[in-house]
Amino acid sequence: MSAIKTTNSTIKVVSIKAFTDNYIWALTNQTSVTLVDPGDAKVCIAFIEQQQLKLTAILITHHHPDHTGGITELVQYCQQKQWPLTVYGPAKENIPHCQVSLVENDTVNLSPLNMQFKVLDLPGHTAGHIAYFANHPLEPLLFCGDTLFSGGCGRLFEGSAEEMLHSLTKLANLAQSTKVYCTHEYTQANLKFALTVEPQNKALIEYNKKVTQLRNQGQATIPSSIKLEKQINPFLRSHKLTIQQSAHQFDNKTQANSLATFTTIRRWKDQF
Repeated sequence: MSAIKTTNSTIKVVSIKAFTDNYIWALTNQTSVTLVDPGDAKVCIAFIEQQQLKLTAILITHHHPDHTGGITELVQYCQQKQWPLTVYGPAKENIPHCQVSLVENDTVNLSPLNMQFKVLDLPGHTAGHIAYFANHPLEPLLFCGDTLFSGGCGRLFEGSAEEMLHSLTKLANLAQSTKVYCTHEYTQANLKFALTVEPQNKALIEYNKKVTQLRNQGQATIPSSIKLEKQINPFLRSHKLTIQQSAHQFDNKTQANSLATFTTIRRWKDQF
């Protein structure tokens, strides 16, 4: 759990576990909650009732069911409670009950939390995938769905390697201190691949030890940070010579540039 000070209150970011490895993110203050990518309504309602909070907003990054599956039931729940609820989602995708369709540089004002998010377009995993970025002075926050994972990135279901590389570069250019809240606990598997690609990376070796400890204790590895991901994540490092050499060893037709390298290591990961 993280805590962010705003003008009037402290916002907590809490993970609600869903399915086998999903994280639904809950942004809360003393009275209200905003949910990010609620794929499962039941675990969300249990959290809301346990914490005695009022659901006021839902933020959706993309259309996959493990991110949207709980929306309809949560809308009905809020209607029964007579709570006003706003559902935000990507303009280029069909999101159930979406009232506010978002594109690059739109802003989302969550007035109950006194928070504001900027929208980033991140095509690649899906065609219309977006992220929500809060440029908080002490601790910027990024809710990036299935685009950037710790040590990895999302599969290319609808977009191209070029689109995904552009999206990831956009994220890599955010403030180093940005906390990265992705929606899956894939870190251990991602690091196994990352160490295959870049076995001599000291930061990666150390991080892998830390992640192993956390998972052995049943603890989450998320959030990560942009600073850390730039040090250890092969998909943010396709411009590095070590990654380009590994990609060339895997497929000797790979040219020594970022896009060709990224394309090869994404294909390599798909087969890994």
